[in-house]
Amino acid sequence: MSVPTSALGLRMPRSGALRIGVRVLLYALVLFVFAMPLWTMVATVFSGVPLKLGQVSVVPHQFTLGNLRAAFRYGVGRGLLNSVIVTGVGLFLQVTVSAFAAYALARKKFRGRALVMLAVLATMMMPEEVIAIPLYLVLGKVPDPLGGGDLLDSYSGLILPVVGWALPIYVLTGFMKTIPLELEEAARVDGAKDLRIFFQIILPLCRPALGTCAVFGFLMIWDQYLLPLLVAQSPHMYTMTLVVTGLSTSQEQSEGVRMAASLMLMVPSVLVYLLLQRLFERGMLNGSLKG
Repeated sequence: MSVPTSALGLRMPRSGALRIGVRVLLYALVLFVFAMPLWTMVATVFSGVPLKLGQVSVVPHQFTLGNLRAAFRYGVGRGLLNSVIVTGVGLFLQVTVSAFAAYALARKKFRGRALVMLAVLATMMMPEEVIAIPLYLVLGKVPDPLGGGDLLDSYSGLILPVVGWALPIYVLTGFMKTIPLELEEAARVDGAKDLRIFFQIILPLCRPALGTCAVFGFLMIWDQYLLPLLVAQSPHMYTMTLVVTGLSTSQEQSEGVRMAASLMLMVPSVLVYLLLQRLFERGMLNGSLKG
């Protein structure tokens, strides 16, 4: 008879009460390890007691919203607006371009298709620090399509470099290859063209993969630091990552203000994952089963 074990491979007691007690203890330990940093951040943000540099609160004393208001006064509001604009537009363009590129790579036969896919995957192996200087020089010479001047210190400069990303192209290409060709052939017999097939057949079936790409794409764009550091040259173009970094290096701000800015940076990522969790999990599961 096999001895029951936990997820960590530990032997569980045979007694039912002891087994439940051990499981509760393990769950409490895991909850403490993962939830305690978040709880201390929230407690520090809403605590009105002055804290020393590097000190945090475990219990919020003298509940206040002053740290959040101070963080917005020091640029969090503008940084949040810029990050929402850049992430929203950039993610839409990224998923759209990736879907069209994946459809061409998965369904169209043309000479050099394997080389194109290899070139796309090669960009994932190149650290962004390697192309930082060439990217800065290129952005300084390309005119801004939304206004005068170049792409530096503009929304276009923050958005256009994140549109092309290899990961969603790779994920969607592999997912589209699993869709039966008979569906597309039946649609062509009925007179459907490529765009109609793409929008009415391919994209609806790729919804789980699109959800996965949306989650990864949002996190990639929202957490961008090097690109805004290169492009944003004035405070009104700073994204949340630059605002939080500036506050964290400032000796004038309290820990409550810094934690408030960090909390505002973290909350959107958690909300997006919770909203797209079902599609994300379906996309990962389908990819593991079909890939």
